[in-house]
Amino acid sequence: MSDHLKRLNAPDSWHIAKKTNTFITKTAPGAHNANAMPIAVWLRDVMGFARNMKEVKQILNQNDVIINGRPCRDPKMGIGIFDIITIPKMDKYYRILRDVKGRHKTMEIDVESAQSRLCKIENKTTISGGRVQLNLRYGANVIADNTYKPNDSILISLKPEDRFKILDHFPFAVGNMAMIIGGRHSGKVGRILEIVKTAGSVPNRIVVEDEQTKTPFDTIMPYIYVVGKDKSSISNLGVEQ
Repeated sequence: MSDHLKRLNAPDSWHIAKKTNTFITKTAPGAHNANAMPIAVWLRDVMGFARNMKEVKQILNQNDVIINGRPCRDPKMGIGIFDIITIPKMDKYYRILRDVKGRHKTMEIDVESAQSRLCKIENKTTISGGRVQLNLRYGANVIADNTYKPNDSILISLKPEDRFKILDHFPFAVGNMAMIIGGRHSGKVGRILEIVKTAGSVPNRIVVEDEQTKTPFDTIMPYIYVVGKDKSSISNLGVEQ
């Protein structure tokens, strides 16, 4: 597999200039999918905190960038939706979201909001001792009880003293609030009206009512990210819609 990526072939979700240079940093294999943005691209091309790769490496080698509670030293590490990026020396805190065009959107948040992360449960497995392990969308695993189900969302703590402690639980169910993270409705938040199960390998179809316009629309299961129960918790996460 090539280590090179031309800017012209970079995912549209990165929303970077295509013709300034020929090549761009390629994302290393990791927690997110192919649309994950390398932290080097975020620091240099999106935020302007570095002018070149040399400065990016200097910043990372000093442990100046914390991603989801852990220092990042790999410039190719990918970042994706709901990741928390902290820069302690600047007293800056950010959450990664998606806008209505499916592009990565960086939202500045306060220090309290940066102490937790919303995670989607991809699946769960039984490990030694009969314990249940929740496998989260961004690659982490959490030991919990059997009340949590795949496609539910949990709010976990990023504080060092209680890292991965589950703070809240948002089940995937009719009536709960969800954010759409892909497709032509990307970035919308609405209430789940119906879950239509489909046969075979085709993803289940989800009917959602847009929170702002109150009009229903269809999407598919992989694009659903539950963000609340009676109302959206997005505002509680320090993000203004």
